[in-house]
Amino acid sequence: MPAATRNTPEGATDLFRTEPFHRTGDQGPVPFTFIDLFAGIGGFRLGLQRLGGSCVFTSEWDKFSQQTYRKWFGELPHGDINDIDAADIPNHDILAAGFPCQPFSIAGVSKKRSLGMPDGFDCQKQGNLFFRICEIVDEKRPPVLILENVKNLKSHDKRQTWPVIKSELEKLDYVVYDRIIDARHWVPQHRERIFIVCFDRNIFGARPDFIFPEPPGGTSPKFRDILEDPSDVDNVDRKYILTAHLWRYLQNYAAKHKAKGNGFGFGMTDLDGVSRTLSARYYKDGSEVLIPRGKNGKARPRRLTIVEAAHLMGFREVVSQRDDVPVSDTQAYKQFGNAVVPDVVEAVASQVLRVMVGKLAKGKKGCLLKK
Repeated sequence: MPAATRNTPEGATDLFRTEPFHRTGDQGPVPFTFIDLFAGIGGFRLGLQRLGGSCVFTSEWDKFSQQTYRKWFGELPHGDINDIDAADIPNHDILAAGFPCQPFSIAGVSKKRSLGMPDGFDCQKQGNLFFRICEIVDEKRPPVLILENVKNLKSHDKRQTWPVIKSELEKLDYVVYDRIIDARHWVPQHRERIFIVCFDRNIFGARPDFIFPEPPGGTSPKFRDILEDPSDVDNVDRKYILTAHLWRYLQNYAAKHKAKGNGFGFGMTDLDGVSRTLSARYYKDGSEVLIPRGKNGKARPRRLTIVEAAHLMGFREVVSQRDDVPVSDTQAYKQFGNAVVPDVVEAVASQVLRVMVGKLAKGKKGCLLKK
């Protein structure tokens, strides 16, 4: 049985069927269907399944992410979204998409510009995929869209990118809400991402009663909670400890930039606090999230293990041991660094469902609200 079924809400049982989905009314307290575009390793899917959602279509082109997705969810995603006829995508209540962020991220933009490559919408390979989403939306008219990207999306290209995105969504007759949310309130990691929630104006009217979630109350998550052995940070494979050469390089690099007044450098994590943002480049040197070792942190630090990286991103129900991740350490770090935090998806989607309940009607074609 796929690992992702372990904590699936009661009633959300028909998640992996290949035949057309037929609503039975027993998928959970708020039965709904969704599609998972640019799915990566399924962060959106985990968050939506926790609320009783049923995934009816998935697309992800990266072959290594497909391997992980298949292990966790029991199905191989469709490939390149550009090769799929939008009319063939099943009807659905929610379109979820973490469209490629590299053309808009600070690191991605810097790298592309340093190489003389186009970024943003000018990036032919990834930048125009937002417009592919718009084509699918125009064809399928899902009642709700939940999109996610890096926070730099709002400031990219001297703040000219975001107005284009919002305008295109509004032209499709959707009411658009957006907020930058820091995942640190759900997982012990400073990770700011923009969430864009859109409601079909023809279904919900001009002013849907939607508000973004507030941070959960109670004790804030601590970094030590995601460690495989919180009582002994050294109780891991020695390969995760930085070499003397790499540690010396990172220290010199940080000192050089500090002398110039720059903030570049490694991130030594406070075990009782939160880490820096885990990025897709973590496999290179692990510098943004280092774990102190030895008395007073004097020993060479170490990287996150793969299990710890999974837990730092909120993928607890699908990863409890290294064998739960079927790809190499390098690919795993890339996948978690590119992922969306399922806990944040769940929090945002729960507010969406509150609005959907207000418009609940007997749907046709397998969708809750489509007329």
